[in-house]
Amino acid sequence: QVQLVESGGGLVQAGGSLRLSCAFSGRTFSSYSMAWVRQAPGKEREFVAAVVWSGGSTYYADFVKGRFTISRDNARNTVYLQMNSLIPEDTALYYCAARSRAYGSSSFYATTLYNYWGPGTQVTVSS
Repeated sequence: QVQLVESGGGLVQAGGSLRLSCAFSGRTFSSYSMAWVRQAPGKEREFVAAVVWSGGSTYYADFVKGRFTISRDNARNTVYLQMNSLIPEDTALYYCAARSRAYGSSSFYATTLYNYWGPGTQVTVSS
């Protein structure tokens, strides 16, 4: 059973940076594509970024392009989200999610295709 644990959230001023981490355990990390998904109060979950199991490709929501970077370290079984130039609209609970490489090239933007989720880490950006 895959287990995911996020860390690195917190309170930051607008314009600041945070790096989120997600520790993966229970299966072979390099066989899973990973994503970050966020949910703000009163809103639905929305895709933020994904990195495929090989690390060869990454995908981003338009609203984070140029500000956020997703990366993975297969030796450490960890995926990261570097968040720069944060704005108050980035305030949300950020979830790490995983799906098996068996899903192939099915849309990485579809949050419903990720079947393992962490409990989330809160990011709050003050103005």
